[in-house]
Amino acid sequence: METRVIGYANRRRGEIEAVLDGQRRILCLTLGALAELEAAFSVGDLSGLAERFSSGRLRAGDMIRLIGAGLRGGGNLLADEDVAAMSIDGGVAGYARIVGDLLEATFGGVGAAETANGGEKAVAANP
Repeated sequence: METRVIGYANRRRGEIEAVLDGQRRILCLTLGALAELEAAFSVGDLSGLAERFSSGRLRAGDMIRLIGAGLRGGGNLLADEDVAAMSIDGGVAGYARIVGDLLEATFGGVGAAETANGGEKAVAANP
């Protein structure tokens, strides 16, 4: 059965879109998804979660959990095992991009750089 996505991601609500296994899906770290991640990563609060993710050092398992929680928060009923088996254009870099976009949408909101660029994300000159 084909998954259908109704509507589009709303960055102001913390949603992003990503194509996984050839299907466009909406991801969102809802309050429930964040609570799931707090438990999974054994952190006491949202600040601890943000601190853990801001280190820039994520394992493959971390990315699976983040993407899985985001998918479930976006209404996709998928287990982490399903997420681990999904393919994406760009391989590991593609997964890292999804995680980065999801964390930015959740913890950073729509930044001034995006607003100044008409909604497009600013790209750093020296990545």
